[in-house]
Amino acid sequence: MESASNRGAGGTPGGVASFLLGVGMTIAGGYLLLSSLRILHGFWGGLFAIGGFNVTGGIIMIPFLIGVGIIFYDRGRWYGWVLAVGSLLALIIGAIASVRFSFAGLSAFEFIVILVLLFGGIGLVLGSLRDSNQNPSMS
Repeated sequence: MESASNRGAGGTPGGVASFLLGVGMTIAGGYLLLSSLRILHGFWGGLFAIGGFNVTGGIIMIPFLIGVGIIFYDRGRWYGWVLAVGSLLALIIGAIASVRFSFAGLSAFEFIVILVLLFGGIGLVLGSLRDSNQNPSMS
């Protein structure tokens, strides 16, 4: 029986060094990927379209204000809450959906290095968690 001190990453006899290298590569690749993204925002033509009609933030505020008025008039009216909460949810979802991502000016080499760091690191981490006795030899 194997002692606990001989176990590596994930409780298996895998390699702790490859696990730590993989974690470092994954963190570096993820950081470089996220730092190269640029976030653009704005409501280009409205939050979303319904039947060819663009729904803007101002249009969504109309049922919200009606719902708030109903709530203040009689807070027990369920449809006031549905109007107010539904309008807020539509506004939040529309704002998030209108965010656009683009890459900063990256060369193909930089992009490939980022992807190799990220996915190579994930592969090292997952490979180090496997039992080394189950790995086929490369002979």
